[in-house]
Amino acid sequence: MGQDINSEINDNGVTAERNSRHLIHCLNIIGQIEGHYVLDEQNKTTKYEHIIPALVAIEQDRSVEGLIIILNTVGGDVEAGLAIAEIISGMKTPTVSLVVGGGHSIGVPLAVCAKRSFIVPSASMTIHPVRMNGTLLGVPQTLNYFDRMQDRIISFVTKNSRVDETEFRRLMMNTEELVMDVGSVVDGERAVELGLVDELGSLGDAMDCLYDMIEKTEKRYS
Repeated sequence: MGQDINSEINDNGVTAERNSRHLIHCLNIIGQIEGHYVLDEQNKTTKYEHIIPALVAIEQDRSVEGLIIILNTVGGDVEAGLAIAEIISGMKTPTVSLVVGGGHSIGVPLAVCAKRSFIVPSASMTIHPVRMNGTLLGVPQTLNYFDRMQDRIISFVTKNSRVDETEFRRLMMNTEELVMDVGSVVDGERAVELGLVDELGSLGDAMDCLYDMIEKTEKRYS
């Protein structure tokens, strides 16, 4: 069993603690979200082809009572990150997210997708418009694609948090904060004030919240 758990941690950043008050699954989403293209070996990545099957397994495993998602991201594939966020938001398993370090770009939807979200005081959330690397055609259709993708992200974030859409768009298009870039960086306390994240707290707070969610669910069905 120990070898299997170590293998899961090393391969997928996933582990389930069995000697605890409740059986909690821990999912670690770090670095860049790797989607349709394989990133350089020097990049720390989270592969969506690993995360999605793990989420399916967690949702169907009756022994798993809750899921905690630890986030420290620096962006990555927008569609892959949004796909992961959509799957987590649709899970019936009690879920809690905890942002440590930072939630950059697509890390914002991943932070708000859980049923309850936390951020440590020293963490930050970076909000900026959709960007794409590589060769692009300078045609209206390209700009239209970017607008629609951005609207998908804004819609998801506002539906899964308490942030005001107008304020979120303002932060996204801010030209006065980042050097040679557009967007905003908000610290943990500010993220909570905006309604982007539910609570300021660390691991113990997130775990207590998850335990409470599990026990309320148990009472509902007892």
